[in-house]
Amino acid sequence: MKFFIDSVDIQAIKKFTLSGMVDGVTTNPSIIAKSGKDFKEVIREICEIVPGPVSAEVTATEAKLMVEEGLILSKIAKNVTIKVPLTWDGLKACRTLRNDDVLVNVTLCFSASQALLAAKAGATFISPFVGRLDDIGLNGMDLISDICEIYTNYPNLNTEILVASIRNTNHVIDAAKIGADVVTLPPNVLKQLISHPLTDNGLKAFLDDWKLTGQSIT
Repeated sequence: MKFFIDSVDIQAIKKFTLSGMVDGVTTNPSIIAKSGKDFKEVIREICEIVPGPVSAEVTATEAKLMVEEGLILSKIAKNVTIKVPLTWDGLKACRTLRNDDVLVNVTLCFSASQALLAAKAGATFISPFVGRLDDIGLNGMDLISDICEIYTNYPNLNTEILVASIRNTNHVIDAAKIGADVVTLPPNVLKQLISHPLTDNGLKAFLDDWKLTGQSIT
């Protein structure tokens, strides 16, 4: 499974990239707005750090303008992936951009039928939002299961399942068990994946015992 960071926090991206834990990055207009940074400059800086796909979202809602924005953004770096919304115009833009060999992440997916359409449009990634489905009383992971089953039935569909709106470590583990290709998660959730009290207690016990020996490895 690939890990993408859903953030524009440059320091966090650098830190986790150096650890080998980052395969890509996703951004969206809301994250950019909260950062107060220049959109294109942020994308350029992230692309210089991360060799994998870096998602940059268009803001247009009409297919022709989406394509224009997508082509502009794709020129920032070779690993830019264009995010388009899962609308008919978004799917039209997806097909056009893919015909130009531009990577496309179709976002805001909330149903298996939408995911099937995105795959038929040639999407590089489909982004189902599991957390937002959980928020309205549904089980977001049921959608991941459905998409995995559908895509497995048709090997000619090459779209990767990029699980988005990750809220906790259980989302990550459940997505991995189901067989999703990618999860995109905020830095705090990625950090939590390594935490376990028994690990901390065990390490403390080992170090305390070693100190009693009075020895040094170096």
